[in-house]
Amino acid sequence: MKATQRDFPGMAAKAARQCSVFFFCGPDEAGASAAAEAVLAALPDAGERIEMQGSDLRRDPILLGDEARSTSLFGDKRHIFVRASGDEAHDALANLLDGEGEACPVLVVATSATDKSRTAKLLTKRDEALVAMFYQPDLRSMTGIVRDLADAAGVRLSGNLAEQIAQASSLDQRLAASEVAKLALYLDASVDAPRTAEQDDWNAIGARTEEDGFMPIVNVALSGQVRRLPAELNRMHELGINPVGVALAVERRTAQLAQLAAKLGRSSDIASLIQAEKQARRIFWKDERDLREQLKTWRGKRLDRLVSRVTALHRSLLANSQSAEWLLAQELAEIASHAAQVGAKQAPR
Repeated sequence: MKATQRDFPGMAAKAARQCSVFFFCGPDEAGASAAAEAVLAALPDAGERIEMQGSDLRRDPILLGDEARSTSLFGDKRHIFVRASGDEAHDALANLLDGEGEACPVLVVATSATDKSRTAKLLTKRDEALVAMFYQPDLRSMTGIVRDLADAAGVRLSGNLAEQIAQASSLDQRLAASEVAKLALYLDASVDAPRTAEQDDWNAIGARTEEDGFMPIVNVALSGQVRRLPAELNRMHELGINPVGVALAVERRTAQLAQLAAKLGRSSDIASLIQAEKQARRIFWKDERDLREQLKTWRGKRLDRLVSRVTALHRSLLANSQSAEWLLAQELAEIASHAAQVGAKQAPR
């Protein structure tokens, strides 16, 4: 079974009843993760969550099938949630599907994979599996998602609040859902008792915008501003900014660069592309200069390697929460250093 980003919401409940294996892929990791949570919410009893990493399944392809068919100590329901990169889970899923006996639901969120990957082709034609691909939303589509989230929470958004929430959440559906939930709690809103959120309500409880949080760190690293990076890392530490949140922001910007690079192709006219995307409201005007500079550095194989490194960084932070800040600082320093070297080579002599 295959779903597009557009029709997935209408298929989620049916897929939860019919399928046992779910493969969520594409450049929008936030959207894929939100889709996985939607499936879990639609299950009659999701039970205990068992988390696994794609790298572990690649090393031991038998592990997934064994775990999916085992029972918990008290016989309770369970599901397996896998975070993978590319086709790391392919062989493990093939073994799972070829095995005998009932298995618990398995949900795979695979960054750097597409609906044309080996894993997607393995699953698409099987009735017990769902493949869904998610693209990075633009500001307009994310604003629509925010409105849908607000409607479901009983919050009516006045003026341009939906767009403000979308922008402050850096087009991340998980962060946007969190902001809407905070608004609903603040207003004591529900579907049965809806409330209208005004600008003052958002000002009272809303998250700081990315200009005040994640994005200065992201832009300093990806633009190769090595001398400014220590100050930004120090600010992150002093303000208690979540390292995983910063890593997610790096992932989103990297996915955005990948989309822009694909549109640019072999052309070198970055300025015209950025201008066209801004006019179409697919990028925010405040990001224009940074995107233009970063596209000069991150293209082709260099961009592919960046995507892989950022994906690996996210997994590493989740697995090593106590060292997350140090791991993030180390990786951002290496990214910034590489970007600076490329920029130096590109500079006119």
